[in-house]
Amino acid sequence: MFGLTCAQKYGGIYVPPHQAVIHQYAREMMATCGGMILGSDSHTRYGALGTMAIGEGGGELAKQLLGKTYDVNMPGVVAVYMTGTPRPGVGPQDVAIAIIGAVFNNGYVKNKVMEFVGPGVANLSAEFRIGIDVMTTETTCLSSIWTTDEKIREFYALHGRENDYSKVEPNGVAYYDGVIEVDLDKIEPMIALPFHPSNAYTIDFVNKNLKDVLHETEERAKVSFGDKVNFNLTNKIIDGKLYVDQGVIAGCAGGSYENIVAAADILKGKNTGSDKFYLSVYPASTPIYMDLMKNGAAVELMKAGAIIKTAFCGPCFGAGDTPANGALSIRHSTRNFPNREGSKIQNGQISSVALMDARSIAATAANKGFLTAATDFDKDYSNKKYFFDKTIYETRIYDSKGVAHPEQEIQFGPNIKDWPQMEALGDNLLVKVVSEIHDPVTTTDELIPSGETSSFRSNPLGLAEFTLSRKDPAYVGRAKAVRDRADDVKAEITNVCAALNVKESDVQVGSTIYAVKPGDGSAREQAASCQRVLGASANIACEYATKRYRSNLMNWGMLPFLYKSGDQAATEKLPFANGDWVYIPNVKKQVAEKADSYKAYAVNASGKVTEFELTTGDMTDDERKIILAGCLINFYKS
Repeated sequence: MFGLTCAQKYGGIYVPPHQAVIHQYAREMMATCGGMILGSDSHTRYGALGTMAIGEGGGELAKQLLGKTYDVNMPGVVAVYMTGTPRPGVGPQDVAIAIIGAVFNNGYVKNKVMEFVGPGVANLSAEFRIGIDVMTTETTCLSSIWTTDEKIREFYALHGRENDYSKVEPNGVAYYDGVIEVDLDKIEPMIALPFHPSNAYTIDFVNKNLKDVLHETEERAKVSFGDKVNFNLTNKIIDGKLYVDQGVIAGCAGGSYENIVAAADILKGKNTGSDKFYLSVYPASTPIYMDLMKNGAAVELMKAGAIIKTAFCGPCFGAGDTPANGALSIRHSTRNFPNREGSKIQNGQISSVALMDARSIAATAANKGFLTAATDFDKDYSNKKYFFDKTIYETRIYDSKGVAHPEQEIQFGPNIKDWPQMEALGDNLLVKVVSEIHDPVTTTDELIPSGETSSFRSNPLGLAEFTLSRKDPAYVGRAKAVRDRADDVKAEITNVCAALNVKESDVQVGSTIYAVKPGDGSAREQAASCQRVLGASANIACEYATKRYRSNLMNWGMLPFLYKSGDQAATEKLPFANGDWVYIPNVKKQVAEKADSYKAYAVNASGKVTEFELTTGDMTDDERKIILAGCLINFYKS
C-alpha cells in the first residue's frame, strides 16, 4: 500500500503485482519515439522503440523528481550494424548472448550508447528487437537506440498509441566511436554458462565439447567461490549429453508474446516428461497472458507439462522457481549471476543458471531435459498474430494522469524506515579496509543480495545487515565495529594516528572496501547505501564496472577512489590489505579544488606507513558538492 498511496499523493502510476513486469508495461504504455526514460532498474531499455532509456540508482531519479537535470558527459556511440536474417529457431536471446560474449570482457561498449542500424534491423520484428535490446545492459553500455520503421509504427498502433511513433534514424553521414558487425544469418543458438551472461558459447560447441567446457566453467567458478561449495557441472553428463533440471521463460527478456508462442509451437504434441526436468513460463504482462489463453498457445504449453505463471520478475533475481541444491536451470531471463536462482553459497548450497533463448529451452524441454538447440527441430512456426487488450490495465492500474492528491495519507508499514543521518566530509579522512575482494568482477548482487532481502528495501539499517553476506560474511561486523567505535577499533585509531603523527581529533573515521571491478549488474542504489549506513566513506577499485554504481557511491557521499586505474597487475600488489588503515589528508580541500590525485598513506597492524596515490576520475561540480555534503539528501537539504 505504500506504493499505491505514494502514487495517489504525488500523482503517479501504480502497477499492482502480477499485472505486468514493469519494463513490459513501460514498452506497452509509456515509451515514445524520440523520448527518454530514466528508470531505477538496470534493464530500463526501450531503445528498440526509439526511446533513449537508462537505468540508474534511486538517487539519480530523485534528482529528476525534484526538477533537476540528468547530467551525463556526452557518451561515445558504437554502431551495431546488422545484416542478414535469423534462421528459424534462432531467437533474440541468441543474438544478445553472442553480442555480450564479444564485447563484455574487452569493455568495448562500456558506458557508451549502442546504436542499432543496418539492413538487418528491418528483418527483425519489434519484439525480436526488444529482446535483444533489453540484454544490452549486460554489455555495461550506458543505453541503446535503434532505427525505427514500419514495424515499430505497427507496434505503437497495436497498443493504441500510433501518434507516439516517429522515424528515428542516423543522419545521411554518421560518425561512430566504434562498430560491431552482426551477421544475423550466422547467429546460432547460444548458451551463457554460469555465472555471467558473457560466458557465451554456441549450444552446438558445448554439446560437442561437453567435458572440457563444463570443467572450464567449474574452474572459473572457483575464482569466486573458493572451497565454500562443491560446484559440479560435469556430473550432469549422461550418456554423453548434458542434462538440465529446470527451464524457465520469464520476465522482461523472456516473457514476450512471440517467445512464448514459439516455445508453444516447438512443444506442440510433445511433453517434458516425468523425470526431474520441469518448465515454468511467466508471460511478461496480463494482456500477453490473456491472448496466449485465447489463441491456444497457453493450452499447448500446459498439455506439454509446462506451468504457466503470472507476470513476475522473481526468477531473474532469485525469488521464484528456486532449483534444488546442485541443480542446473536454463532460463530466458536477464542474468545468471551467483545466487540469482536463489541458492545460498554461504550455507554450502549451490545451484546455477545458464541463459538461453526460449526456443532452445522449449527444444530442451521437448527432449526431456537434454540440452538441445531449437534449430535441431524442423518446425513450422505459427507466428500467431498478437491482439493487445488494455482493458485489464484500465480496470486495475491506478493512473493519476499527473494529478496529485496532497491530502492522501501515505500508508507506512513497520518495515519502512527513514535514513540515518550522514555526516559531511571531514578535512582529513582515515578509513579502515574492512573487505578485500580480488574477483575479476564484483556484482551488485554480491554487494547487496536480491531475493530474500527484498522486504528490507525500505529499511536502510535492516537491509544493511545483508551487505556482502554472500561474498564476505564478516564484512558487516567489521564495518559496524568501525562505525560504532568498538574498544579495539579505538585502540587501533590511537596507534594509527601516532604512526602518522596526526591528532585523532583532526581525522574523520570511516571504512572502505577494495574490489578490483565492483558494480556490475543491477542499478540498485542499496549496493552503495548499505555500505554508507554501515559507516563507509569510500570504495577503492582498479575500475568501476558501470557508471551507475559509481554514481550511486557519490550520491551516498562516498568517494569513488581508484588505485592505478585499469592496471590489473597492480591489483595483486596493493599497498594495503584487509584490516589496514588508509589516511587521506586534506581530502575535503582536494575534492573542492578538483584535485587530479590524492596522496594517501596505508598503515598496517605493526605501524608501518606506506605512501601511495589515489585518483577519483572525473566528477561533475554537483557530484563534488554531494560528496562534500555527505550525501544527496544533505546536499538538497542545504
